[in-house]
Amino acid sequence: MIRVLVADDHPIVRSGIVALLESADDMEVVGTASTGLEAVELAVQLHPDIVLMDLRMPGIEGDEATARILSQSSGIRVVVLTTYETDASILTAIEAGASGYLLKAAPQEEILAGIRSVARGEVALAPSIAAMLVNRVKRPTVSLSAREKEVLALVSQGLSNPAIAKQLFLSEATVKTHLLHAFEKLEVSDRTRAVTKAMELGLL
Repeated sequence: MIRVLVADDHPIVRSGIVALLESADDMEVVGTASTGLEAVELAVQLHPDIVLMDLRMPGIEGDEATARILSQSSGIRVVVLTTYETDASILTAIEAGASGYLLKAAPQEEILAGIRSVARGEVALAPSIAAMLVNRVKRPTVSLSAREKEVLALVSQGLSNPAIAKQLFLSEATVKTHLLHAFEKLEVSDRTRAVTKAMELGLL
C-alpha cells in the first residue's frame, strides 16, 4: 500500500482528493493537513510514503513545506498537486525537492498514475508541465550588452530617447540603435515589452 498524506487548505478539495485516493486499491490516506506547518508536523509524525502537497497554503507555502519535510524526514517523497502551472511555481517546487508536479484539473487516473510513479522512485510531471520545462530549457539565453542594459534601465524610468542620449552623452541615433538591438534580442517590438521581458529574464 502507498501511504499518502494529503495537504490542501480547501476542505471540499481536500475531501475530494481523499475520496479519489481511497478509491484506489493500492493507496491509503494516513492523514490530512490544512496548513503548510501542519503538513510538516504530520509528515514527521506519520512518515507517509507520499505527501500530496498543494502549493498555496496558509502560513508557510507548499514549496517551503516541501523543503522542510524533505530536510527532516528521509524516504518521504512529495508530489505537488495544484492548479498553478506558471514557470515560477514549477521551478520553486522542483527546487524545493518535489518529485512530481500534477494538476488538479488532470484526469483522475493521471493523478493516481503520477502518485504511483513517484512511489516507485520515478519523477511524475503533468504533460503540460513537462512541455513547459522542455521549452524553457530549449529557450535560447538572451544576452544584452552593458550599454543596452543601461539604455533599457533608463527607459524603465520613463526617460525619452533624447533624455537618455543626454544622460549617457550619446547621440539619439545611437540610443535608438541600442534599443533596436535590444528589441531584436528580446524578440519584442516596443519599449514597454522590452523592459518587461528584460526584467522577467533577470537582465534588469
